[in-house]
Amino acid sequence: MARPHGVNVPERPRTSAAAWTERTAVGIVTITVAVAAAAWIGFSAYALLARKAFVVDNLVEYGVPESWWPWLAVAKALGAAGLLAGLAVPGIGVAASAGLLLYFTGAVITVVRARSYGHIPFPLLYLVPALAAGWLLAGS
Repeated sequence: MARPHGVNVPERPRTSAAAWTERTAVGIVTITVAVAAAAWIGFSAYALLARKAFVVDNLVEYGVPESWWPWLAVAKALGAAGLLAGLAVPGIGVAASAGLLLYFTGAVITVVRARSYGHIPFPLLYLVPALAAGWLLAGS
């Protein structure tokens, strides 16, 4: 397109197939990580609400009061739902990830206070995917 002398009109950026492929791959990874983290944390919330032995026995060992259990399950469930909502509104997913960071940091502290050092990796296994999902959602 011919331009008049002295007029600087920016050209529309061209998207290449490589750029499209990269954005699509990042989107697929973000969706996969967020959904997997939400499913895993959501299942943990369900297991606590259903008082499954593999969860409840540990909470008893750590000295977590039984009156807290429903609230802890609700916090996990809301965090999982927030990660899923973050697929539509990334800010919600980032906020949910931050909340889950606080939740599972508290879980690690609880395990350490109970001197169940062999159990420290378990809350971290939930924390890492939640943080990864938040990080990926922050970039979307």
